[in-house]
Amino acid sequence: MPTPSRALPYDAPALVTTRARASVLTPDGELLSLDANEAAQLLATLPPPLLIHGPATIRRLGLTPPGQVVPWFDLLELFLFLFPTRPVVPTPRGMALALGVMAPDPCEADFLHHLLETLRQSLTRLAETGEADTMQALLPLLSRAGWAWAAFVETELAATPSRQRHPYEALRVWRRLPRWEEMAQRPPPGSRPVSPVEARTRLSAILGDKAETRPGQADYASAVTHALAPREGFGIPEIVLAEAGTGTGKTLGYIAPASVWAEQNDGPVWISTYTRHLQRQIEQELHRLYPDDAERRNTVVLRKGRENYLCLLNMEDAVNTLASRPNPSPAALVGLSMLARWAEATEDGDLMGGDLPGWFGDIFGTSTIYGMADRRGECIHGACPHYQTCFVEHSIRRARGANLVIANHALVLSQASWASLARDDVPDEDQLPTRYFFDEGHHLPEAADSAFSLALSGLEAAELRRWLLGAEGSRSRARGLRRRLEDLVATSPALESPLDAILSAAHALPAPGWLGRLNGEDDATEPEVPELITNSAEQFFRALRAQLEARRIGAAGQDTSECELHPAGETLRGAADPFDTALRRLLTPLETLVERLKALLSEPDDALEAAQRLRIEAMIRSIRRRAISRVEGWIAMLDTALGDTPESGSAFIDLIRLEYVPARPGERDIGLHRHWRDPTIPFASVMQGPAHGILITSATLRDQTPPQGESGPDPRLVEQGWQAAETRLGTPHFIKPPMRASLLSPFDYASQTRALIVTDVPPNDLDALASAYRLLFMASEGGALGLFTAISRLRAVHQRIAAPLEEAGLPLYAQHVDTMDNATLVDIFRTELHSCLLGTDAMRDGVDVPGQALRLVVFERTPWPRPDILHRERRKALSPDDPRDYDDRLTRMKLRQAFGRLIRKGDDRGVFVILDRRMPSRLLSAFPEGVAVERVSLAQAVRQIGEFLPHEPHAVTESDPHDV
Repeated sequence: MPTPSRALPYDAPALVTTRARASVLTPDGELLSLDANEAAQLLATLPPPLLIHGPATIRRLGLTPPGQVVPWFDLLELFLFLFPTRPVVPTPRGMALALGVMAPDPCEADFLHHLLETLRQSLTRLAETGEADTMQALLPLLSRAGWAWAAFVETELAATPSRQRHPYEALRVWRRLPRWEEMAQRPPPGSRPVSPVEARTRLSAILGDKAETRPGQADYASAVTHALAPREGFGIPEIVLAEAGTGTGKTLGYIAPASVWAEQNDGPVWISTYTRHLQRQIEQELHRLYPDDAERRNTVVLRKGRENYLCLLNMEDAVNTLASRPNPSPAALVGLSMLARWAEATEDGDLMGGDLPGWFGDIFGTSTIYGMADRRGECIHGACPHYQTCFVEHSIRRARGANLVIANHALVLSQASWASLARDDVPDEDQLPTRYFFDEGHHLPEAADSAFSLALSGLEAAELRRWLLGAEGSRSRARGLRRRLEDLVATSPALESPLDAILSAAHALPAPGWLGRLNGEDDATEPEVPELITNSAEQFFRALRAQLEARRIGAAGQDTSECELHPAGETLRGAADPFDTALRRLLTPLETLVERLKALLSEPDDALEAAQRLRIEAMIRSIRRRAISRVEGWIAMLDTALGDTPESGSAFIDLIRLEYVPARPGERDIGLHRHWRDPTIPFASVMQGPAHGILITSATLRDQTPPQGESGPDPRLVEQGWQAAETRLGTPHFIKPPMRASLLSPFDYASQTRALIVTDVPPNDLDALASAYRLLFMASEGGALGLFTAISRLRAVHQRIAAPLEEAGLPLYAQHVDTMDNATLVDIFRTELHSCLLGTDAMRDGVDVPGQALRLVVFERTPWPRPDILHRERRKALSPDDPRDYDDRLTRMKLRQAFGRLIRKGDDRGVFVILDRRMPSRLLSAFPEGVAVERVSLAQAVRQIGEFLPHEPHAVTESDPHDV
């Protein structure tokens, strides 16, 4: 395929592909329908074609896409350059929707020229605005890199030579970003309660007169007000458990009273979610409360951890590195130029789940994004030249004055945890709220387990060494502790000696290349220095692995292997002792360094500038969080390894785990892991101090809804369900019992849904499983979500059914197969009404697709909990009398959550299928009352789906479905 060079796309061929066929528009205007092999051969002879999402398009032809600069005209790249923050689904139909034009069904290759013309007209309009200067400034670099669209944009903009002195100035966006300013500290909020009448009145005002009537929504808003009442005493927050069935409208139901409380008391309510998708949904709902953009920006803030945001210092390093090279990488030039275009337009700088497209990394390289965030805790805060334009600092300061702050469970719990451990000597950068609303509350135990667990692993220890010592001669831009403190050390010599001691002691941590040495790989280029021979950390991790190999149960090739720590073997005990000594040798100077930094803060106010004081405070927090607390925890874990086997009632579960590293294919990390037996204990501990009121809400707080008898549900069953929910969510660890509220879904599940258990699909036959998925997806004509409990089975099924489904006009997308993030996959699924999607647990929780885009959910097997050591110990602790009941409750929760994806509106219809004849009847109470679950053959299931679901006309190829 020739390179675009200075070609223009007006008469270019066009290409739209599926895995089975390709639509090709030739330069002569002939529209061809070819199979993948024919299209690949023709593509090699054609000029650069028009297409959408080049890497995915090329992969569907069985080819390997090249990196940037690409030999085609990708309309997504042009769209991003014109509209860097406008959402667009990476398909022809998705782009048509984003541009406001009608799309044919199906979208053939000739439609791409219509989209090109629409984009050309948009570019002509943008040329009359201030956007033209920004785009024009980037063109010299993009032209130099050979970007396919450079000549087209230059022509349409009638571009003139840039007035900038240096072409790389266009990439230095930090010089043009707005600067934040410090504001007076916000006074503590009041405690005025919100009455149910006030909540209902605000809800009515938000909804307006034309809103869909949702029975129970106003009752739900009234119940939420109990979490906004004044607390009775310190450590006694008002807690509300509110289960609101799907369709109740709980998002606006809690936003209404929360907004009233925030306005009346001049304080924030923090709304926490588990998934990014719900954060986006809440943001969209808040447009109804605050339709004015400026008011909404001042009133509502989305907060995330630092690792989610563009770090301007990292970007400056990347730009300077590129500019210093005589022949910079064209791929890097294009990627950084596109990132700069977005950075100057973004509202908040969020790289993960914000307004940067989820497909950006697939087109411009994931390293372009990954290296731009502060993922290693290397922020130098006030010493950074971009401190006052920093996206993170902007977010923190906006949150201090906001009424509603949207965050995730991980950030909320980590903030509360650090605040509980903090000392009065250094204030926290975040002012803790008094009101917390946890949506997707059924995920709180998992979030707490992640937040309060501790890992002493090879990667964690090596990462601490990197944080302390820096890159150690590699090409990485990692900054060590000395570089982050160099200006302070220059003016405060007392910091020098503890810093030297820290850097010396850090050499006991795993050195670069430790993983290869752990696996017994020889590196001839690696010097045999004493440090590598006697490194106590590496010896400890070798001993961990040896104990795991001796005690593991199951095949050695599993993704994750684990065994219990206790009783620790003699070899492990012997290796733990010197490592423990090495960590204590590191901890002492870390604590000394913090004490000497604190001494600098004790100087008179006029001796330190405000920015320098904030910088020192930030460094103290950073050292305590990134190093001291971690090392203290590791020492405690090693003390356990060196001690006697703990009693059975211990609060902790200690285990050795070997697992694959997601970001490093083929590598496996070994570590000692500590989890709370009941992770809601630390959750309650850190929340009961700052919180005055807590709402925990979800559609599935309980694992089942008790059946309705003639006089209502059985009170005994109701109480059992709530007690189990409270035990799982940790409310018994609070002093005051929670107020309970339950609102049933307004949907008529008996008439809107069907639930089927297929009884004739062999459980371990992948060919039969794939055939079942193919037939079911064809029966529903797409709009189908397939859920798996194992990634390997998902990939195997995808490999078998992708081609026949796409031959039938049903595009198939899959998590862990398609190189797009989950949010982008769900956006495609929502847009392409006849597409199908395969995913695992994360997809089950993140899909909110109303209407006919989702009409079938298929579970490949009963979603039992993973039978690992953590589950074994927790079922004994949380359900000692009946461990099997604990398994059943968790499984019913998963079934309820998956079933809840089906019906999102009053006129939706859907079918839920489980391909597991072993599904026990006792789990069927997970489904809503009135849903009759039938056990049927595959042929009967296909027939029922075809009869029950509405069918919309769509283009299907001649090779459409296989009859049953």
